[in-house]
Amino acid sequence: MKIKVLIVDDSALIRSVMTEIISSQPDMEVVGVAPDPLVARELIKQTNPDVLTLDVEMPKMDGLDFLEKLMRLRPMPVVMVSSLTERGSEITMRALELGAVDFVTKPKISIQSGMREYTELIADKIRAASKARIRARVLPQPGDPAAAGQLPALRNPLMSSENLIIIGASTGGTEAIREFLMQMPSDCPGILITQHMPEGFTRSFAKRLDSLCKISVVEAAGNERVLPGHAYIAPGHSHLTLTRSGANYMTKIDQGEPVNRHRPSVDVLFRSAAQYAGKNAVGVILTGMGKDGAAGMLEMKTAGAYNFAQDEASCVVFGMPREAIAMGGAHEVGALTALPGMVLGYLATHGMRALRV
Repeated sequence: MKIKVLIVDDSALIRSVMTEIISSQPDMEVVGVAPDPLVARELIKQTNPDVLTLDVEMPKMDGLDFLEKLMRLRPMPVVMVSSLTERGSEITMRALELGAVDFVTKPKISIQSGMREYTELIADKIRAASKARIRARVLPQPGDPAAAGQLPALRNPLMSSENLIIIGASTGGTEAIREFLMQMPSDCPGILITQHMPEGFTRSFAKRLDSLCKISVVEAAGNERVLPGHAYIAPGHSHLTLTRSGANYMTKIDQGEPVNRHRPSVDVLFRSAAQYAGKNAVGVILTGMGKDGAAGMLEMKTAGAYNFAQDEASCVVFGMPREAIAMGGAHEVGALTALPGMVLGYLATHGMRALRV
């Protein structure tokens, strides 16, 4: 059974190129194209698509307004097609909050050839979306006390300064990371995060999280001292790694070759944590397509770290956690809502013991 895709975009060129890309895949078919959400609404009823690709900015009805109504009335997998601009990235972050599974970006120049170069990426994202679990979202608001779920402070400065939390995620990860970080108390250990996301979007992602969380969240710049109560997100153009300078943990970014087709790569971050933090690190692998992070998590475990994986029921796509579990890298598996408490609970009972070993 082929994946049925409905394309919604006000650009005739984009509709044509997307149709060409999707139709070239043996496991997909385009069941309709729409220039605006009003036409799309009727085509959804007629064609019952498995996946919708949706332009962010369109006439007659804004893409976000349409997405909000769609996810409320007829939830389905949506992949946003976004412009690579500051405004485009901020709108895309909002779309992910509203329930979009993932997004692809339009090239700034030579759209026709540029989109064709994205063929494999677009196809992978549509395949992942077709398998995604779509659920109702409770939208966060700045000032909300961690969505009524912030965990109590650790009240142990030595532990929080010596331990680290290392997180990797992909498809569905922006919302999973938000839910995780919003429960972190202000004195939690320093957190390093790799989320598969293109350049230009990670800064908006970090800015949005910083406005919602008790902890400070920034896009990593490199050569920063990793501090308790701070989270550092890999920039979309570079790998994020952990290193040390004397007694201090430091961030490092580099533009080495992609690993598992990704830069930033979760494996790269996890392997650096294995090397420089060892038993003082806690690894967390969240929702995502593929296997990036599985091998690195096993290396963390071998080095003495304690690791958690998100369970299948709460994942948007149970790919990366499944691979990490199958490879033997995860010590515990839990629902997304439970993971922050599991991580902090482990640190409270085992963190100081690890430091004394």
